[in-house]
This record gives sequence, C-alpha cells and structure tokens, in this order.
Amino acid sequence: MKFLLALALALSLAFTGSAADQEKRFFELRIYTAAPDKLDGLLARFRDHTVKLFAKHGMENIGYWVPVDNKENKLYYVLAYPSREARDQSWKEFGADPDWKAAQKASEANGRLVTKADSIFLAPTDYSPMVKALTGGSHLYEFREYTATPGKLANLNSRFRDHTTALFSKHGMINFGYWTPTEAKNGAGEKLVYFVAHKDAAAAAASWKGFVGDADWVKAKAASETDGPLTTKDGVKSTMMVPTDFSPSK
Repeated sequence: MKFLLALALALSLAFTGSAADQEKRFFELRIYTAAPDKLDGLLARFRDHTVKLFAKHGMENIGYWVPVDNKENKLYYVLAYPSREARDQSWKEFGADPDWKAAQKASEANGRLVTKADSIFLAPTDYSPMVKALTGGSHLYEFREYTATPGKLANLNSRFRDHTTALFSKHGMINFGYWTPTEAKNGAGEKLVYFVAHKDAAAAAASWKGFVGDADWVKAKAASETDGPLTTKDGVKSTMMVPTDFSPSK
C-alpha cells in the first residue's frame, strides 16, 4: 500500500511539474511579409541559417508555415523560450552573432528580403496541450484568431476548456496550441489565438462540418451565449497554412 501511495504521489508530482513547465514557457508568433519576389530567398535564409542560429541561441523552433493562399508573401512561425527575459537575451545574442550578420548581408545583396515583421508575445492558456513540434506525416494547419466581445474572453476560454477542444478532437482535429496575447497592442484581454491541424483540406472540411452539426456543440454554444455572442461581429478569422520544408512541425 505504501508503495502504491508513493507511486501515485510521484506520478502526481511528475504531471504537476509538466503543467508548471508549460505555464512558465513564453511564446512568440512572428509574421514576416517578404518583399515582392523575395519569399523564396527569405525561406532559403531560414532553411540554411536562421533556424540553426535560433537554436544556437536558446530559442525553441516550434513551427514555420506559409498560407495556402499566400498573395501577401507571408511567413508565420512560432518560437518558445523559458521566459520573456530569456527571449530578449536570445534575440540580443542572435542579432550580434557574426554568422547571422554574414548570412543577412549575403542574402540581401540585391535588397532587403522583409518589408514588415510583426511580433506577438503569447501566453499559453491553461487548457492548451503541451506545445511541441508535430511530426508523423504532413498536415494542413489552421491558424484561428478570435476577438472576444468586451468582457467575455474568460467565457470564451471556458467554452474552449470545457467543450470546444474535446469536440475538435472528437471530429478529427489535432489541438496544437492555444494562447492569449500578453500585450495590449496585440489584443491582450480580448483575443484568443490557436492552431489546429488536419490531415488535408478534405479532412478539414469534414471535421468542421461534423463539429458545427454536433448536438453537444450546439448545446454548449447556446448555453454559453444566453447573454449574447462571445465573439464580436467578424471576430473569427481563419488562415489555412502548410509547413515549410524546414519546419520542425510537419
């Protein structure tokens, strides 16, 4: 009996430690807009230099994606760090690295590769799975951004925690990661962003059709919106993406 109690306590502490590690990690979503005809050059620089240098300086490469409909030459990627302070130190070291300076100079001999670089600092929600690179074959990723009705982000998170994520899994979606921005300029206190993964476009369509028509979802949505919608009008945005060839998440 004592052995079983000790084992149970050890397992409990192990799982608690994992949750604590997850909550302490700091995430960053970066969105780059490449100059006209320069997206391939930007991807090559990441493939040949940047990703390795990020790892060298303590950044965790989670995933790199480009939109399926990429008319704006975008590159999305997610990095993880032990803390915000670690993030700042890593970027400082990266920017000063002679190998990065040489790679940047060589790649921009005919002009800058990036016209705009957006950075969004993110904290994982308490119901997010452990965010890690997704392997096991190629996937179609979906990046979704929700803007909550004023004062209702907590309600929106409750619905995801208690119903939505489980129903996503039920209908074949892979819950990849859920976050809220940490800074007001990026929607802190009013936005939820997340990635889910699908096998392919047909699977995505089938999953969403099944989810929307699920009686449990219809019931949960109605119960959560007795005082009005949880998201603003046009407050849900979706971008379908595919991983780059150098992305840890496939």
